[in-house]
Amino acid sequence: MKALLYRASRSLLALRRPTKQANLQSLGERGETIESLTIREATESDIPALADLHVRTWRDTYTGLLDRQSLAGPTVEIREHQWREAFATSCDRWFCFVVANQRGQLVGFVKGIVGNDEHPDAGELNKIYLDREYQRLGLGRRLVGHAVRRFLERGMQSMSAYVEPRNPSCGFFEKLGGEWLREPDGSINHCWYIWRDLARLGRLCPIDTPGPRIIGP
Repeated sequence: MKALLYRASRSLLALRRPTKQANLQSLGERGETIESLTIREATESDIPALADLHVRTWRDTYTGLLDRQSLAGPTVEIREHQWREAFATSCDRWFCFVVANQRGQLVGFVKGIVGNDEHPDAGELNKIYLDREYQRLGLGRRLVGHAVRRFLERGMQSMSAYVEPRNPSCGFFEKLGGEWLREPDGSINHCWYIWRDLARLGRLCPIDTPGPRIIGP
């Protein structure tokens, strides 16, 4: 029953998001193409822009899911502090890839966490966001592809992602084969998706197919 209610909520909230055709048209009107978008690894110099993007996309994602007070969320200053803390830690434990347009503006990012003491062979897709006008263009799949490749390079065999189950983006994870986490007692945890075969997921999310140029390892 919960799953049906979540799917109904997603369908309604998805109506406020632009279609692929609308975003392709907008892309052309801005003088951009898919090929003009660049995916690269984030650097410390990206922190201010990354913090602004994080706040903007987080608020857009949760409009309709949270009340107005909760929707305010962390400020740009707080996000910038969080990202500076992240960059100050070992890059062996996390990574971030960003999408930049031809003007150098950041329009999307993915952050991954590489294992932990409890699950040393599992990665976490910690965050993935895109500006709404760049959604449904294949960029999310390519960002996931980058994350998967990095996890595989670090010896990870599986991946998880924490979600708000009413979020329309859950449909994206399910198209990529994400499954709800099943707890030891057999109950389903609708806040976590898991992928048990990263090699297979990597084949679903290639980064060497036509699309944005890929820079970096």
